[in-house]
Amino acid sequence: MTKKKTHKPGSATIALNKRARHEFFIEDEFEAGLSLQGWEVKSMRAGKANIGDSYVLLKDGEAYLFGANITPLQVASSHVVCDPTRTRKLLLNQRELDNLYGRVNREGYTVVALSLYWKNAWAKVKIGVAKGKKQHDKRTDIKDREWQVDKARIMKHAGR
Repeated sequence: MTKKKTHKPGSATIALNKRARHEFFIEDEFEAGLSLQGWEVKSMRAGKANIGDSYVLLKDGEAYLFGANITPLQVASSHVVCDPTRTRKLLLNQRELDNLYGRVNREGYTVVALSLYWKNAWAKVKIGVAKGKKQHDKRTDIKDREWQVDKARIMKHAGR
């Protein structure tokens, strides 16, 4: 009898874009595959990825991840030219692409990368259809978050 190896939930996450939820209202989320080179997979396994400034470009009927930074490892193969910020193709089906095109072109939405993670052996990126927040919306979110922290602190000291 072999015991299945268990791992902590959330440990498959490579990189998060925390700023995206602060800057945008996320309306809908999609999971997309990434077209990667070998050195990029090795770097992502080592945790050398950043999607903080990335967004999704839609052109010629395809989606591309632009601005994601995958830092090459020092031990990467020397005969390969490593471009850390190259544009990477997203693997989505046609129905999802049509949905994204329609929303971006007609309704004024944008598409941002939310997280980069492993699903089994495949690298996946979670992308979100988003609408930009105004300054007062951001202030409201900050106020709500601070209230939750204060409320938790009050409840902790109330039990004593």
